Amino acid sequence: MIFSESDYRCMYQALQEAQHAFDEEEVPVGAVIVRDNKIIGRGYNQNLRLNDPTAHAEMIAITAAANHLNSSRLDGCTMYSTLEPCLMCAGAMLHARLEKVIFAAFDPKFGCCGSIHNHLEDGKFNHTIKVFSGLMENESQYFLRNFFQKLRN
Repeated sequence: MIFSESDYRCMYQALQEAQHAFDEEEVPVGAVIVRDNKIIGRGYNQNLRLNDPTAHAEMIAITAAANHLNSSRLDGCTMYSTLEPCLMCAGAMLHARLEKVIFAAFDPKFGCCGSIHNHLEDGKFNHTIKVFSGLMENESQYFLRNFFQKLRN
């Protein structure tokens, strides 16, 4: 896929969210949800701060977008995430009926949108979501490398 200027702007906003997570010493993952070229939901990882293993960037962005639309369905929406979504987040995306997911970096340990499996496009559910990867991958990996290097030191 050839990414548009709008895709880059949206992923940049997701990277800004990842910066918030990094600054709070959380795994630096950020996400935004866009509908009609407008960001309607934002999130960054807050697992440690909230003592909540479900407080992933994608889950928080889904909740924010659903509240914005006053609907549990996010038809016509695109999720931009700095890291490949996990199984939990992929499931939430399917339930929310997102149209498309664009992520930056693959997650070989937990990724369920291409690395371990692609739950969003496998056709086994009553909804499928288009998946695209690699947008601003280097920038996302920079945050992740620095975070885990800092943890080890």
